[in-house]
Amino acid sequence: MKNIISSLLLFFFITSVSYGNEDVTDQILKNLRCLVCQGQTVSDSNSEFALIIKSVVKDKIKEGKSEKEIYNFLSDKYGDWILLNPPLKKNSYVLWFLPYLLFILGAIFLFFLLKKPKIRP
Repeated sequence: MKNIISSLLLFFFITSVSYGNEDVTDQILKNLRCLVCQGQTVSDSNSEFALIIKSVVKDKIKEGKSEKEIYNFLSDKYGDWILLNPPLKKNSYVLWFLPYLLFILGAIFLFFLLKKPKIRP
């Protein structure tokens, strides 16, 4: 009876660990952009590139690498474009803040353009 209970506990432990790895793998793959497909994540794509990245991520998880280490590895190899949420770096400040700057400058321009001059008698 003890053997049955211990084997069931071992079975549930092993399956929960493997599902945990699959959850992490899916989360990582959903945060990576397929460089071959237009606007698809690696998780959604079936291209040859996506299949290679899926196997690389699984191998890195088996090696014990963390999520951040995997993102850094792929970013170093393929550039920040592979990440759906690229990090804020010194050389990308313009890309991150230019839309906000243009919006503010446009609002100021419209304010002065639409401002009616006061006519004094």
